[in-house]
Amino acid sequence: MTPLENLHYAIGQLAYAVAHIDGRVQKEERQKFHDIVLAELRGGDYAFDISDIIFQILDKDKQDAATAYDWAIKEFRLNSHYLSPELKGAFTRILEMIAKAYPPVLQEERDLIDRFKKEMASLKGDPTYYK
Repeated sequence: MTPLENLHYAIGQLAYAVAHIDGRVQKEERQKFHDIVLAELRGGDYAFDISDIIFQILDKDKQDAATAYDWAIKEFRLNSHYLSPELKGAFTRILEMIAKAYPPVLQEERDLIDRFKKEMASLKGDPTYYK
């Protein structure tokens, strides 16, 4: 996979982690994620299926939210040179919308998103790669 595909796979992991915190991923959360990704990332040449299919893979593997989060952050760090400010913002918005897709938004979901924002603030992309 390319670095951009890895980033999309990672946001799928994180979206799964947010959706899974309450114990199971709701059908509405899965559909909302697909719609959100299409809306937020439609302007670029992105592999939407990578972000979307991760829900099915993680459901099958019975991945817990903490493991999904840790793996995703590792991928963001490894591919951080491709993280433009716009892409980081889109990824943050995606997670926030996923949390709101199936109310109520739990404190654990807010905590995970806040942790993600802090992680993203520490990562600096390289304009050579994303411009």
